[in-house]
Formats: sequence, structure tokens, C-alpha cells
Amino acid sequence: MKEINKTEDRFPMLFEQLISEIAVNKDQFVIPNIERLLNEISALLRLSKGVTSVYMSPVDEQLGRGETLISYDTGKGGRPVHTVRIESRLMSIATMTIYMADDEPDLTEKEFERADLTMRTVLRFISRNRLQDIAVQLAFYDDQDFRNSRSFFRFLAWHGKPGGFDGMVAMNYNLRHFSLVNESYGRDAGDKVLMNHYKHIEELSGGKGIVSRLGGDSFVCIFPQDKLDELISYLSHADVPYDDEGHTTPITCCAGIFIIPDGYMVAEPNMIMGKIMYACRIAQTGGQDSILFYNESLIEGREHAMRIRQQFPEALENKEFKAFFQPKVDTETGEIRGAEALCRWFKDGRIVPPLEFIPILEQTNDICKLDFYVLDLVCGYVRKWLDEGRDVVRTSVNFSRKHITNERLLDDILKIVDSHNVPHELIEIELTETTTDVEFKALQRIVVGLQENRICTSVDDFGMGYSSLNLIRVIPWNVLKVDRSFLPEDKEDADITRNIMFRNVVTMAKEMGLTTLAEGVETTLQLSILKKNKCDLAQGFLFDKPLPVDEFEKRLEMKRYEL
Repeated sequence: MKEINKTEDRFPMLFEQLISEIAVNKDQFVIPNIERLLNEISALLRLSKGVTSVYMSPVDEQLGRGETLISYDTGKGGRPVHTVRIESRLMSIATMTIYMADDEPDLTEKEFERADLTMRTVLRFISRNRLQDIAVQLAFYDDQDFRNSRSFFRFLAWHGKPGGFDGMVAMNYNLRHFSLVNESYGRDAGDKVLMNHYKHIEELSGGKGIVSRLGGDSFVCIFPQDKLDELISYLSHADVPYDDEGHTTPITCCAGIFIIPDGYMVAEPNMIMGKIMYACRIAQTGGQDSILFYNESLIEGREHAMRIRQQFPEALENKEFKAFFQPKVDTETGEIRGAEALCRWFKDGRIVPPLEFIPILEQTNDICKLDFYVLDLVCGYVRKWLDEGRDVVRTSVNFSRKHITNERLLDDILKIVDSHNVPHELIEIELTETTTDVEFKALQRIVVGLQENRICTSVDDFGMGYSSLNLIRVIPWNVLKVDRSFLPEDKEDADITRNIMFRNVVTMAKEMGLTTLAEGVETTLQLSILKKNKCDLAQGFLFDKPLPVDEFEKRLEMKRYEL
């Protein structure tokens, strides 16, 4: 009992020092002092070990996912004799368990009370500090450890004074078609891609900015201007690891960028967020310019875009969209071998130019609704022509890249075609080249499905996408539409690069069994070059512009053009 009397003599003094040490301002206490006092008290109470654990939630506690601290350890191990558990209002949890060596007598009642008092005091200290860190984690990070929007808004508030963002740029970016990464490699791999992409951008910032996740695959960041070129390069194309073995998948992004003027004052978050998010939405049209800088001209077009989106549902219901048809002509015989259906919008007695509404509809899935509407129109006309006994040619309908993530696309197309009882061979679906590997796999699945159902497919704008040669090597297209940028111009030298590329693309496609078509043909010299290179079909103003239905029906009766 002599040792216990010593404990009773020294404990009040040590405990008072412990209380005094942890009661001071949190920026002034000295951790080694607290550890020393805790070790002395533990020795006086004959403990062999003390273990503290901190958890962010009850689920983490149940799964053992937390931070564990050995606050005292004699190396003797032993039996647990008491555990104290504290749960904060944020549902974070701290526990402490004390142990005694197996050959040590049990704690007396007074020793137990003092041990319990010390443990609760220490846990209150941990709650004020460790759990404060957890509170910050819960408030400013999401459940996958990405900084969240509150973290970004706090950064804006800290630096919002005039000059606080000098030399910086703001950006909102989205990983393009990221759902296809999850589909191709699995959710765990997708999470690794997101985190690896995020960490690389953090590294590029050099600790001078911030990257935060808005949700899903959407992020915002503030970045030094001198790193902008490097950042754009990474967002344009990056091979990002999706596992621990170093396997990668190509990732591209859509982004809206705002170069913050010197002296710019951010009075409220929307002064930056509104600009970068609007620019990013426009960049998501699926066109070639997937990274867009904010400027005042974007604002000028915002009201127009809003009007188009507001008018679209009613215009669709009122059948204001009409199908025009542009013939596809055999370069040798002049025979009409097919047609492309193109959409025209008749509004208040005028035709709305496609460039005034198609890019806007591309910003949302409205473009998909329009594509299906045009397909339905075309199938209705084909059925009508068949019933009238006309010689019907295969008609193609353009489908936006926005459809690429629609797993039911094949079923949706077949449902429309079959509702009109149209032979599948008379419909052709035009699809645009993809820009990423995951898009490529989805495109391959769609084309194969269409082919199995005897619906022809054509690749539009060939030569402008992610992997043109692989595109025609792996996917069983029927028709290759050579992009007009490869079409030879009048008076060009036969050896010019464009002519060489055109000649070899046509030769390669024909050897692979594909029908070749050149669009944008406007002169007889261009037609002669197509003939010389044995390009099968031509489409363009040399023959006809896109025609309304009644005029196209006359062309069908005519059957061929004089060459």
C-alpha cells in the first residue's frame, strides 16, 4: 500500500499541472509537456499501456477505420481494465483504453476514479484538437477526401480583397463521359482515376491555388497564370492511372476558364463561379473547342441561348422542325444512291440557321430529342415513298455524340424504325468520330449492334477524331465520309499534302470494303478528282443544296444527274 500512498500524494499535483497545461490557449500548449504528465500519471496508477483512437463516424468506428495513438506504453502488454468513449455533435468519436500487466493487482476504487478522470480530461483535450481537425475534414472535404465547394468558397472569401487574385486564373472543368470509365473499368478504378487526376492538378498548382470537387466529375480550381499552358495540355489529354499497376486510360476534359484581371475584387462567389460554370457549359457542346475562355461575347449569347432552350419544347410539339434532304450521287453515273436528312427550323416565317440552335441544343440532351424527332420524320417519309411505289434510296440521319452514353440507344433507334415498318436497310445512322478511348468502346458497341440489325452506319468527319485508323480497323462501318478539309481544292498541285491524304484515305477505305463519300463538293474539277481517285459518292452544292421534301421527291423521280 506504500506505493499507492505515494500515488495519492503526487496525483493531485500532476493532475493539476495537466489541467493547467491543456487549459491554455490551443496555440500555446506544449504537447511534450502533456505527454510527460500523462506518462507520470499512468506510471503512478500502475498502468502498462494507454491507447487512444479517433474516428470520423460510428461506421468508421465499427469498421476500425480511424487514427490510433499509443499515449503510454511500458512494453508489458496486459489486460484492458477501462475504456472511455466520447461522441461529438458531429458524430466523430474518440475512445481511450487503459491496460495493466497481467501480474499487476487490479486498480483500487480510488485509482479507478482517478484513471477515469484523467482519461476523460485527456479525451476532452483531444476533442478540442483532434476532433476539431475532423470537424474541418467533415466541413471542407467530401466523403472521398476531395476538397468540396465550401472549401472553394472559403478560399474565395480569404482572397477576395482587391489584388488577392492577381496573376491567377479560375476554371470549372468536367471529365468527359466519365461514366464510361466506370463502365469500362469498374467503380473502384473510376475512383482512382478521379483522385489521380485531381492530385496531378494539385501538384501543377504548386500549392498556390486550390482544386475542389463540386460533385461527380465536376471540379473548380484557382491557378497561377504561369501554369495555364501546362494545365490546358493536361486537361486536353492525359493518360491517368486507374490501378496500382500503372495501367492508364486517356481522359479529356471540358473546361471554362476565366483569367482574373489584376485588382479584381470578388465580393461574392458568383463573380467567379458564374463565369467559369457558364463557359464550361458551353464547352460541353461536344465540338472541337472543349476548353473555352470566358469573355463578354459569351454573355451576349447567353440570352439567345436561353430563348432557344425555352422555345425548343414548344417548337418540337408544334412540329416546327422539318427534314430537308441532300442527295448522295454516284461519281461515275450521276445516279442518286442515297440522301442525308438535315434539320431545318421554321420559326415565325423564317428559317433559323442551324448554327443558331444546334450548338445550343448540344449543351444539353435536347439535341438527342431532336435527333430522334428527325429519325421519326425520315422513317415516316420513307414509309410514304414505299407505299407510293417510288424507288427509295437509303437515307442517313445524324446522331450527336451526346448519345454515346445512352445504353438504350440501339433499342430506341429500332423502336422508331420498326414503328413505321421501314426495312432496316433503308436507314443509315451517321455518327461522329470519338475523342477518347472510352467513347471509342461505347461507339464500337453501338455500331456493332446496328450492323447486327442490318442498319447501315457511316462515320462522319473522318480524320478529325481520337484514333481515325483504329476507328475503321475495329468498327464495321458501311460508309466513310471523308471530312471536307481533305477535299482537294481547284488548282491545287496534285502532290500537295491534302491531295495525297485524300487519295490514300479513299484507297485504304475501298480496300477495306467501305463505301467512300466526299461531302462539300462544289466544282466539276473536284468531281473529276473524286472520279480519278475512285471515290464512290459525292454530296454538295454541285448537285443540290439540302432540299425540302417535295423538291427531293422530284429528284427521286429524275433518278440521276447529268455529269
